[in-house]
Amino acid sequence: MGTPHTHLDRLSALIDGAVPRISVYHAGALCRSHDFSDDAGDGLHLHLLLQGQISIAWANTEAVLEGPAIAVFRDDCAHRLEPLAAAHEVRLWCAQARFEGPASPLLLAAFASPQLVDLRDGAQELRHVVPLIAAEIDQPRCGQPALLERAGGILFIGLMRFLIAHGETSSGLFAGLGDPRLARALVAMHRSPATPWSLERLAEEAGLSRTAFATSFRNSVGVSPGAYLSALRLGIAERAVEAGEGLKRAARASGYASTAALSRALSRKRFKSPPSADPARR
Repeated sequence: MGTPHTHLDRLSALIDGAVPRISVYHAGALCRSHDFSDDAGDGLHLHLLLQGQISIAWANTEAVLEGPAIAVFRDDCAHRLEPLAAAHEVRLWCAQARFEGPASPLLLAAFASPQLVDLRDGAQELRHVVPLIAAEIDQPRCGQPALLERAGGILFIGLMRFLIAHGETSSGLFAGLGDPRLARALVAMHRSPATPWSLERLAEEAGLSRTAFATSFRNSVGVSPGAYLSALRLGIAERAVEAGEGLKRAARASGYASTAALSRALSRKRFKSPPSADPARR
């Protein structure tokens, strides 16, 4: 008998590192247009159109969405929702996703562009939770707010599965996770960020040569492996310092060689100085 196939879980380590929290702020008919301002938040707006048609406008773009469909906008992207039919014909579920973990900036960067997903054809990763949300809005029962928020968490995981599987993004984190070879390296970094990863070791995880891995990673994810690892480690260190753990423990948890190295990294971010050489190259 052959060796059993090992399933590569591309999302669990990322979700554990981002710690998403879903809060629902609208569930029902969309009676009038609504504007979402550009703010400095660190989350996402999730708009699940269950029925009807709406117009969505942002920047210099406008699109018409027909339910069932989902639209995702980062907090810093101003946009406007407008119903295109009578209020009773447009049903919408809206939530905000906040991220409390150290991998939050990396996940938010993956949503730099709004995502519009039509659920009418395919998108099996998402469609199983839509009837549950629709039924709960149509016939509210005890515990509805808690159920809708938990369903939102399932919807968000399904959305990430969809973006990975269907290649809707040409570059960024989801594009990298969509490549099985790069995904192995990305998962390894998220599972064990304090490991002294070199470019060679990450290339081995991906099953590629050093040069091929570095080129493929930059082309798909948009940054070098070292820059990605640095951002992940810095996020972990910042959260540890904010929690009062001190520089020494924060450096150890995040993979910095010393407290001095961590202090320099924090200072560079504070003053927006250019980053140093990739740690994966040292």
